[in-house]
Amino acid sequence: MEIEAAKLIGAGLAAIGVIGAGIGVGNLWASYYDALARNPQAKNDIGATIWIGFAVTEAIALYALIVALIILFAF
Repeated sequence: MEIEAAKLIGAGLAAIGVIGAGIGVGNLWASYYDALARNPQAKNDIGATIWIGFAVTEAIALYALIVALIILFAF
């Protein structure tokens, strides 16, 4: 019984990384739109960088989800 509770607590703590990634994605796009509002001509210069940052931030969320699932189902 205690092991099952520990698994649920551990998976919940690992899922906190998904919340952080969601906040990071929000900040990323907010900064992107702010930069475009200040200088619309820079769209081509920062376009690739925003997608790389988005992909890396989403990868963090996927890693947190995978760790949570491993904690739940592998042990």
